[in-house]
Amino acid sequence: MKDVNIAFIGGGNMATSLIGGLLADHVSPARLCVADRDPAQREHLAAQFGVRISEDNAACAEDADVIVLAVKPQVLHEACKDLIDTVQRNQPLVVSVAAGVRTNSLKRWLGGDAAIVRAMPNTPALLQSGATGLYASAGVSGEQRDLAEAILRATGLTLWIDDEAQMDTVTALSGSGPAYFFRIMEGLEKAAIELGMPAQSARLLTLQTALGAARMAIESSEPIATLRERVTSPGGTTEQGLLVMEKGDIDALLGKVLKAARDRSRELAKMLDETGS
Repeated sequence: MKDVNIAFIGGGNMATSLIGGLLADHVSPARLCVADRDPAQREHLAAQFGVRISEDNAACAEDADVIVLAVKPQVLHEACKDLIDTVQRNQPLVVSVAAGVRTNSLKRWLGGDAAIVRAMPNTPALLQSGATGLYASAGVSGEQRDLAEAILRATGLTLWIDDEAQMDTVTALSGSGPAYFFRIMEGLEKAAIELGMPAQSARLLTLQTALGAARMAIESSEPIATLRERVTSPGGTTEQGLLVMEKGDIDALLGKVLKAARDRSRELAKMLDETGS
């Protein structure tokens, strides 16, 4: 991977997190090029990371072994127009981190056959603590799959999805998931304050409890249900709190949350495909 040239089309938060992870993995900044329309952002990335920069998508991608599409989904079709000749001539691996854009749409926008990997990262990737679902289109070689995984693994956990339709569920679960956990933490913090706890204490206890629970789940091979049962003494305080959750049918609520997000992902994908037709 250290000998691979990577072009980033778009220099926003996700590109920044990937670049930071790659440099931490000892990839040379000379191997990385970023194309972005914003001069200030280009200069910022050059100063922060020492990467090559360009305002021209095609020029940045000209010598790339991998092109990472890191622009917003709404402008991805226009960005792809700049890359048609380069992609068809050089046949690089194309990795898209744009939510909701299907591989068939990307192939059409890039002029035909292309080796495309879709990636759905999430915002904790900015701290190298992300979770990314990956899907490889037909024609992606084993070596290219390994390469795509190595790039995204620089930001955290990666997981391959065999059915592209499941990328909508990935979007709902891990892509949108941080917001759900933030909302739960927000509610617990607010409830503690209403029970008389100082705001700063409520915040710190909420955040550390969330971090500790996540670490326990990650570092344990046991089901999450088992971990929950171990801290739930019969007749105790935890049991009383959980009973309220069960009476509110928390499983059904979370199921509705994921379904709503998944369905919206499907709707947006259809809209983007029709827009780029």
